[in-house]
Amino acid sequence: MPVTVKTAEEIELMREAGRKLHEVHEAMRRLIRPGISTAELNACGEDMIRKLGGIPSFKGYDGFPAAICISVNDEVVHGIPDRKRVLREGDIVSLDAGLIWKGYHSDAARTWGVGEISEEAARLIEVTRESFFVGIRKAVPGGHLHEISRAIGEYAASRGCGVVEDLCGHGIGTHLHEAPQIPNFSQKGRGLLLVKGMTLAIEPMINAGTKNVVWDDDGWTVRTADGSLSAHYENTILITDGEPELLTLPCK
Repeated sequence: MPVTVKTAEEIELMREAGRKLHEVHEAMRRLIRPGISTAELNACGEDMIRKLGGIPSFKGYDGFPAAICISVNDEVVHGIPDRKRVLREGDIVSLDAGLIWKGYHSDAARTWGVGEISEEAARLIEVTRESFFVGIRKAVPGGHLHEISRAIGEYAASRGCGVVEDLCGHGIGTHLHEAPQIPNFSQKGRGLLLVKGMTLAIEPMINAGTKNVVWDDDGWTVRTADGSLSAHYENTILITDGEPELLTLPCK
């Protein structure tokens, strides 16, 4: 699939998809507390997506059974919501959600603490978030894709964290996953030339320990190989004439 450059009309649809997904994340964030199950968070997310007139991007995608990927503690991504999985004080939880609006996708992830969390956990969440913002400083027309990847990876590694290499970000538009793939670590060469109108899902996945990951028997849940904590931060962005526009963080 070639890399797509969006028209003005397509960009407006993606802005609205992103704005709505931001609302969904805010609704889920407000529910996070000890004692709530990941199934309840998923139900809230799906209900909000549908109330806003959207369609959950993830539900049924390659057979995924839920609307929201919910990953706890050492789970990196793609955790399957479960009514028996109850959040506890000190946990960290990553919420990854996608929304389709009039045929166009938005994709975003956030990691939050549950109640009082450890200093290590808080630092990991902050490093992961900051690595995203360091990376998108390179998301400018005339720049190259792998400058984003390098900036993310070097920042997180400089803070002593493991940068997941087995998973990556991606282009996004009429499909959830479009070209190009966007690693979070340094690559050979400069990569794709960035031009105005490209839409990308940039998503650092950063571990407190090793960069290595393993897959659970469910075929979806990805965990850190050493059991260390993991955090995830993602936004759908638009390449503009200058600084990138964050479609899924409109209040930034």
